[in-house]
Amino acid sequence: MGRGDLTNDEWARLGPHLPKTGDRGGRWNDHRTAINGILFRVRTGVPWRDLPDWFGNWKTGYECHRRWSADGTWDRILQAVQADADGRGRIDWSMVSVDSTSCRAHQHAAGASRRTPRVPKRRSTPRQHRSDEGLGRSRGGLTSKIHLAGEGGLRPLALLITPGQWGDSPQLIPVLERIRVKRLGGGHPRTRPDHLGGDKAYSSRRNRRYLRRGQIKHTIPEPKDQRANRRRRGSRGGRPASFDKERYKRRNEVERTINRLKHFRAVATRYDKRVFVFRGTVTVASLRLWLRS
Repeated sequence: MGRGDLTNDEWARLGPHLPKTGDRGGRWNDHRTAINGILFRVRTGVPWRDLPDWFGNWKTGYECHRRWSADGTWDRILQAVQADADGRGRIDWSMVSVDSTSCRAHQHAAGASRRTPRVPKRRSTPRQHRSDEGLGRSRGGLTSKIHLAGEGGLRPLALLITPGQWGDSPQLIPVLERIRVKRLGGGHPRTRPDHLGGDKAYSSRRNRRYLRRGQIKHTIPEPKDQRANRRRRGSRGGRPASFDKERYKRRNEVERTINRLKHFRAVATRYDKRVFVFRGTVTVASLRLWLRS
């Protein structure tokens, strides 16, 4: 077993959730070798053609990763692993925080074909495809932004990829709506945390109204200009937003989660041309964090 490969315990937790082998459509025979190759590439950021020989043919790992990113297989595997963790009480729902991070896009990430991509051997469009490919321009060049919600155990619950120049506040609701942790005993999946934390970039009437309707307690500081505007309006400005300084200290958990994600070099720097493939890369890195004890 090489450095960074799945241990026997991790494979025992992951294996039952993988697609069946030997089905029609050219499924590969050894999932473990292919997945270890994908993990190696996500961790090191090497080009697919430079995968070491002990992971088999590089194209097998690439096609596996691209197909599972396009048809949502990586998302389903991550949700299954999260459900197992929740069933064992290993998810800290007491404080879920939201934040974002920008990822510099390598020059190889630009230049994708303008034609709409297709799921391999199907006629459908990849689930996470975006016409802008999640690339935006800033002073630093091409960038992508990862918006995520992280639980208290420093692991991502949900994520969203946008161009780098997009703001954080409009993405709060889409990120929260992607939290769906299934229950092993059946029933509706869990979608609401006990408490939500975020920095002042997420402070807006729309977001606070959404959280109140969903009965989600939250700790989000109010920016100085919003406080001044509320006071200027008098009684029409509404009541001041509540703020718990002690609970807000836990917001560093999502920052540490982002830091752990960016230990994977293919996440810290985007090399994938297609946004659905890059999202699959971030999902694989998230899955690796969930499998670690």
